[in-house]
Amino acid sequence: MNVKYFDLKDKKVLVTGGGSGIGATIVEYFCEQEAEVFFIDYNVKESKKLIQKINKKKLRLPKFYECNLININRLQSVIKKIISKHGIIEVLINNAANDDRHSTFKVDKKYWENRINVNLRHYFFAIKSVIKGMIKNKSGSIVNLSSVSWILGEGDKVVYETAKSAVIGLSRSFAQEFGKYNIRSNVVTPGSIATERQIKNWLTPQYKKFILNQQALKRQLKPNDVANLVLYLSSDVSSGCTKQNFIVDAGIT
Repeated sequence: MNVKYFDLKDKKVLVTGGGSGIGATIVEYFCEQEAEVFFIDYNVKESKKLIQKINKKKLRLPKFYECNLININRLQSVIKKIISKHGIIEVLINNAANDDRHSTFKVDKKYWENRINVNLRHYFFAIKSVIKGMIKNKSGSIVNLSSVSWILGEGDKVVYETAKSAVIGLSRSFAQEFGKYNIRSNVVTPGSIATERQIKNWLTPQYKKFILNQQALKRQLKPNDVANLVLYLSSDVSSGCTKQNFIVDAGIT
């Protein structure tokens, strides 16, 4: 990370799903900006590894809060605790999600509700938990992560794609409702990003070749490609940007 956003120094930033993958890179990049970072994740082991990595780089350390985001009461309680102890959240990054593959015929009511809860519901309630503080400050930036999978219609994760398309509508609605308070709401939509999880589960040499053939840019995207845009949208440098969907997919759509 080479760009310095001076207005992000000391900003109170909350990242959901910040323990691994794209979220971990987002947390690390905000720490490089000297922001006051809080992140929520259910994976304690990965979250502690991230803090150790950041500590070795002698950066400002983030504060980790354990929480399974499908537990809305727990999520709201954690955010309330953060705000009570540290002050108003100025930047919210809704990142947590899970793109497990599934076919339509294997989806029952229980699985449908679980996938919606994992990939969409907590976005709304995280925003609701921080929005009053942003209104009081007459300032705030909300960045919600989606996925190009719903644009492509990949056909192997219909509930995930349903949730990720809904992120666009949710974000645009919040942008309109709270824009009068100088609160911005945008979406970052990643393409095929080489996280550890993607590499382990799906990014075979054959699939990588297929993706690169579809992309206009012939390189594998990495978490930093997403994190760089998230930082930009969190900074006042992008103060004129709201209600928009910013796609980071190397031209696959």
